[in-house]
Amino acid sequence: MISGQSALTPGNRGGHGQPQVTVIRDYQACIPLTRILGEGDLVLLLTPVVTPHEQSGSDPFEPFGRALAARHPWIRHVPYTARNGITTTHVGFIKRAKMVIFVVSGPPSAGQVSQVEIAEVSRAVGTERPHVIVACDNIQELGLMEARFPTIVQLSGYASSDMRAAAATLFGESAGVGTSGVKVQELIMAPTHWPPEEWDGLDVTPVYELWNHCLPDQFHLERFPLQNLLQRDGYAMHFVVRLPDTREIVGFCATYTTFVDKAGERLIGSLAMIIVKSPYRRRGIGKSLYEHALRQLKRIRGVDRLRLGSTYPRLLSGIPVGFSSEEWFRRRGWTMDRLGPGRGQYICDWLLKIEDWPDGRFSTVPLGLVFRQATFEDFQSVSDFIENETARKDYTGWYDQYMNLAHDGRFDDIILGLDRSRIVAAALVYTNGNGSTLASDLPWAGTIGTDVGGVTCICISDDNGAMTSSKDTIMIRLLDRCIKALRDQGMQRVYLDAIKGGDEGFQSMGFQKWASYNEIWQQI
Repeated sequence: MISGQSALTPGNRGGHGQPQVTVIRDYQACIPLTRILGEGDLVLLLTPVVTPHEQSGSDPFEPFGRALAARHPWIRHVPYTARNGITTTHVGFIKRAKMVIFVVSGPPSAGQVSQVEIAEVSRAVGTERPHVIVACDNIQELGLMEARFPTIVQLSGYASSDMRAAAATLFGESAGVGTSGVKVQELIMAPTHWPPEEWDGLDVTPVYELWNHCLPDQFHLERFPLQNLLQRDGYAMHFVVRLPDTREIVGFCATYTTFVDKAGERLIGSLAMIIVKSPYRRRGIGKSLYEHALRQLKRIRGVDRLRLGSTYPRLLSGIPVGFSSEEWFRRRGWTMDRLGPGRGQYICDWLLKIEDWPDGRFSTVPLGLVFRQATFEDFQSVSDFIENETARKDYTGWYDQYMNLAHDGRFDDIILGLDRSRIVAAALVYTNGNGSTLASDLPWAGTIGTDVGGVTCICISDDNGAMTSSKDTIMIRLLDRCIKALRDQGMQRVYLDAIKGGDEGFQSMGFQKWASYNEIWQQI
């Protein structure tokens, strides 16, 4: 055993369910290994030093070495560490080997050299010797696709069963499959450039099918709402990647530009969605769409900020919490340390059954406060209040939403809170199917159910010196008036979108969390 720092924090040992082995690519055409190995050819197996297996206390990669040796006796199993990397001992073995099998078990701990970088050193030392990378974690999260290794095999973990399945696949004794159930032969693809094309929007069917294929059931959409969200002339620009032979769409990227404020000079560019059909993932399609979309957004005059997710129209508010794409974007320079605005702070969508709302508790309104629907006479006051508050709090796109309703004469959908006749709070309400532009920009209330109404763009003044009540009191009374307005329209549930903080308070009032996102943006 080579002394040194463990190569990995506790990772994905797997061991649950059927082992899954995917040959991601084999440009060297070395699988099965019997194609390139003869009697006496030395195979070097390099594996990371990890926490000993809980059950046996042994190196978890020993079963891999034994399984390989059962098929080809000339296996040399040598561990490596993150601290020491490739040492002179390793170099000697690499120079004597016919080929190298290099195991990557997971991403590095803080401050460690990644195992992928160590693999690149091994390959550089080995020059023309074939290197087979065996990844025991998602290769996209490990950054292996960018490293351009010619042969990559992905496992579901490094339990003994995974190791034995990998050995069998390398020697051609079993057909590995991917997590999508696609056969190995369909997953091994020749190197390809994936040029994005601008989507013309004429046929929404393949994009609709791709959307519902890629996203969890919670975010499925019907064809018409999706079409309405995507087809926005003037400020929507979407891209697709097609298979060169059949023209099938296998990748899609949605982008929008939205005015930041009333001035109409600054724009935010939204990278709203990147989705790739599962059999074609980890081929560089998403990366090609991402890079192309960013180039196009940066060329638009006035765009000074980029965000992941979208404001209006709303596909998703950001990257859903727990999605594997978090690490993918983090590797591309997006900060998610939650230490400041746009750096991955949690925002949540909430759902309430109106029958659970503590209605009677708010029958008495504190002296000086009035909550009501807006009227035409409130137009200028609402405009001034929203302009000032949204600029101060960086609520991108909110001003347009208020003004759209006002210009449509839908003042009943604007709920105001007034403290001694001065506006101190406002919110918008909407229901699906009543003609509101909000319902078409925010699809999820209508998707959840026809009895769901929405409350959005909740804005409460920070000018506490001029207010006789606390912000919490005003928030509760404002919500109470919004819920009453929706209940009067026959709604039985209420949906709030993109709320920052206040989890305990919302839960105490009967709300249930529907979705959580990372809010991520950056200046350019």
